[in-house]
Amino acid sequence: MNLKKFNGRVIKLIAILFLVVLLPVFFTACKGKKSASADGNQEVVYFNYPEWVYYDLIYLADDLGYFENANVKPKYAGQVAAGQMIPALSTGALDVVTRHTPLVISAVEAGANIKIFAAGSKSTKANPHMKYFVKSDSPINGIEDMEGKTFGINSFGACSEFVTKKALRDIGLNPSTLTMITAPDSEQEVPLLRGITDVAIIHPLSSGRASANKKDFRMLMSDWDIDSGISGMCPYSVNGDFLAKYPKAVAELTEILSRAAKWNNAHPEEARALMAKRFGFKLEEAEMFEFYEDQLVPVENIKYWFEVFTFEKLLSPKSAIDNYYTNDFNPANGAKKRG
Repeated sequence: MNLKKFNGRVIKLIAILFLVVLLPVFFTACKGKKSASADGNQEVVYFNYPEWVYYDLIYLADDLGYFENANVKPKYAGQVAAGQMIPALSTGALDVVTRHTPLVISAVEAGANIKIFAAGSKSTKANPHMKYFVKSDSPINGIEDMEGKTFGINSFGACSEFVTKKALRDIGLNPSTLTMITAPDSEQEVPLLRGITDVAIIHPLSSGRASANKKDFRMLMSDWDIDSGISGMCPYSVNGDFLAKYPKAVAELTEILSRAAKWNNAHPEEARALMAKRFGFKLEEAEMFEFYEDQLVPVENIKYWFEVFTFEKLLSPKSAIDNYYTNDFNPANGAKKRG
């Protein structure tokens, strides 16, 4: 073999591998949080955001083109499990997430520098935050039958765990008898069908698939049936360092969320179709959320969770409701956006 030609081929191969594999990584690493906007007048702030199967205003705003001319844009960080989002937000690996209030409270109590800044989705009778499903032939007919049962939930420490335990406690049953197993919402039907779980708690849009499968599943109730929606707000939270560095970007993002929320609520079928298309769901198997239109965080919803955590003895003596949320960056509350 001609050693000179062989070495030349090796060098060319290394060069090709660099172009195909390493160069994109290099540019991504150099991209950072900011880049020049299209008109060159302002820098665009990018926020790291997770991807998962969920009915989400960020995805809806993106599909509607609301980020195209904005000075704040999502940079998708790939698939992230529901239970890992708040830890990733706390470390700064993610900049913004939508996860339930109790998870935020727990993280703040543990010292995390994160804060709720937008109200996100609300629970209504027509479109609740989460639904409880059992097999069609299950003997479970209500909360009174749930003691000692196994539940499928998307993560520990969130709405599905605390709301369910409180519901049992409120009628004199023992919530410590419950067993809970985690899986993504989109994967809850299989363990329920196989008898691994007795009850599956599923959120939109995945809950629509179980709702449509009346042969195998029966919807038992929703969070609305339990507490008329007071626990159901699923807000948007931001990493504290990101918020301190880019307050106007957070204000602009809040305005975009509000704009998308109003469009969603006014065009429910079109909104549902966009989310179904995004995740490859059949339209009739995709359920939706309603959203707080001005995205102002309602204090009564935070107070509900503060009282739950007080009962559970999970708060420190210095805990205060204001530690967990702010409306200071909401244009509906007088905050100034970028521009």
